[in-house]
Formats: sequence, C-alpha cells, structure tokens
Amino acid sequence: QVHFVESGGGLVQPGGSLRLSCAVIGTISGSIFSMYDLAWYRQAPGNQRELVAVIDSGGRTNYTDSVKGRFTISRNNAQNTMYLRMNSLKPEDTAVYYCNAHFGLRDYWGRGTQVTVSS
Repeated sequence: QVHFVESGGGLVQPGGSLRLSCAVIGTISGSIFSMYDLAWYRQAPGNQRELVAVIDSGGRTNYTDSVKGRFTISRNNAQNTMYLRMNSLKPEDTAVYYCNAHFGLRDYWGRGTQVTVSS
C-alpha cells in the first residue's frame, strides 16, 4: 500500500512563498517511486479540483497557465519525495493542495494541505 505525507501549507501574505512537500510512503505493487508520474492538484471552495503541475517519471514538467513562472515542481527519487515551490503567491492561489501519483492506469491521492494567501 502507498500513502502520502503532505506538509508545508499555511497562511502567507500576497507576494510570499511556500514550499509544499509530499513524501510517498510505501510502494504501489510491482513498482518503485521513480516510475510514478506525479502531480499537484488544488481545490478552492466551490471549485472543481484542478491540475497545477505535473512531473513525469522522466522529469519532464508542465504547469497550468496561471502558475507558470511562479511555481516549480520537482522530485527527489532517492527520498521518495515531491515538492512544489510557490513564489509570488496570490489570493487566488488559496486552496487545498493535493499530491497525486499516477501508475498503472490508477491515481493515488494524498489528503491535502491548506494554502491560504491573505493579508
């Protein structure tokens, strides 16, 4: 079984920065961490969950337009951990952020960490 430990969320003023971490504990049967495509999603109150950033097993990244140039997704395969560095935060970035692993046609989710951007 696999589960996730997300951390790094909190309250920050507009223009501030946060770094989210997602430690993956355990493995999906027949696999290792480096094989997973990983992503961060977010969900604001009243909104659908949206994809924020993705990093595939080869290290290629992609971002939703609203965070390009501000957010950076990365992974450390030796530590089974994924990160999201968020700079120049805006109030509209306020949401619960979820880490996601995709492997073998299935998605696996963390419980989420709250990010609030407010003065």
